[in-house]
Amino acid sequence: MAAFVWGPTIDSDACDGCRTCLKFCQQEVYGFSGGKVKVVKQDACIPGCSHCAGLCENAAISFPSLEDYRRMKATAAR
Repeated sequence: MAAFVWGPTIDSDACDGCRTCLKFCQQEVYGFSGGKVKVVKQDACIPGCSHCAGLCENAAISFPSLEDYRRMKATAAR
């Protein structure tokens, strides 16, 4: 089974390219290309952190649920 990686997914149709998430994230998870924010280093995202999603005025950023993350982490530890 593949490792579960915590990180954001961006709805490119909803993203207006404001770069709020890119400016906020100190882990350099995001990049900018073609007028849109892109996820460039998903594995650099801190597990459980989803603050950038709350900053996105267009609700373009989503994360797995914390329950899904806990379940996959427990399965990987076996």
